[in-house]
Amino acid sequence: MGWLSRHLRRRALARSLIPASEFDAAFARLPVLAGLDGDERRRLREQASLLIADKRFSAAGGAAVDRASVLAIALQACLLTLNIDDWPYRGWREIILYPDEFLRPQEEVDDAGVVHVFRDILAGESWLGGPLVLSLADVAASGQCDGFNVVVHEFAHKLDMQNGDANGFPPLHRDMRVRAWADAFRQAYDDLCARVDRGAHTAIDPYATSSPAEFFAVVSEVFFETPALLDESYPAVYEQLRAYYRQDPRTRLARR
Repeated sequence: MGWLSRHLRRRALARSLIPASEFDAAFARLPVLAGLDGDERRRLREQASLLIADKRFSAAGGAAVDRASVLAIALQACLLTLNIDDWPYRGWREIILYPDEFLRPQEEVDDAGVVHVFRDILAGESWLGGPLVLSLADVAASGQCDGFNVVVHEFAHKLDMQNGDANGFPPLHRDMRVRAWADAFRQAYDDLCARVDRGAHTAIDPYATSSPAEFFAVVSEVFFETPALLDESYPAVYEQLRAYYRQDPRTRLARR
């Protein structure tokens, strides 16, 4: 890994490596990790250990934060970065955990200039340069290969924010083509928006049409949780995510 010198990484892991029994138990509770081979499991354990050591897990709203929840978050967050050489979760320190969905005040200005104040109900939130917020109830529901994963969703936003505000266009690897990414995502986003606008049923959560940033986060969930669905719905997007995450979960999960 280029994000820590070999010497510093060894020292950090000597202090904080997740015990094998804890890792194995957490791994077994997450079907989304099925099919990872021995080397991948080793690297996931090391990355998750370093994430836990690097981040502060803070309770809010009366949450009771236990070790199992911390491990579930770390393992799924590091599934995204398993084959990414440079550490993309730098520059922020805190993960805030609520017991359940939480409220966020919002303001919108309409075309007439009138300010409307309301509150969103959220399962998670990512702030540029700031903390990542999660609902523990939704963390517990994630990783079951049913298409929903708040951990993947919010950490995908963090990947997107490496080059500024989330816009559905994270920094790509040198062997990826910007035009291919842009074309694949624009066409799929426009198609999904059109389907939602005419009231059609969509296999992918309509929330993905909120913005290109939310589309990237939602299809990242689908990519890891129900990859066959994404590959069949938007194969060009699947191929771009396969190149970006350097993983093929459709093939991996078929080995379960």
